[in-house]
Amino acid sequence: MSRVGKKPVPVPKGVKIQVEKDSVRVEGPKGKLEVSVPKSISVEVKDGTVQAQRANDEKNVRALHGLFRALLNNAVTGVTSGFQRELDVVGIGYKAEMRGKNLNLQLGFSHPIEFRIPEGLGVKVERLPRTNLQNYVATVVISGVDKHKVGQLAADLRALRPPDSYRGKGIRYSNETVKLKVGKKGA
Repeated sequence: MSRVGKKPVPVPKGVKIQVEKDSVRVEGPKGKLEVSVPKSISVEVKDGTVQAQRANDEKNVRALHGLFRALLNNAVTGVTSGFQRELDVVGIGYKAEMRGKNLNLQLGFSHPIEFRIPEGLGVKVERLPRTNLQNYVATVVISGVDKHKVGQLAADLRALRPPDSYRGKGIRYSNETVKLKVGKKGA
């Protein structure tokens, strides 16, 4: 059996789970999420846990078993505590600020970038104490109940100006280490 798939998903108090024909709805204090169920997987709720079981032992069914269990666990975690991702903006002259539902960024281009924030996600711009970063500007904190959407928005923002390998300027994840190359001066 799949080691991930056979583990039951614990359901905390305050979370409601509704199993339907082709989806599972998870509702909690932070919001609602829906996870689609593959045809070869069945879902059973009992004793405060949710158990996913597969119909057969084919290779793709075993893979879907573990995947579905992980997605269901992410949905339960999302509606109870939510997910958060932090991005650091580093560079002289760079700026980040929220204006309504838009994130305005100045990243060294000839024009400012206005990034529309999707529904269901929260974005804050904070200045946190970062002693290890030179030319630190701000931290963009993305939060929401859907792990996929939070991660995708963080990746989209980072793609606007990935960290430079010589000076370290750009947008990086807060836990990301950027190894700087030696320039002409050092060679």
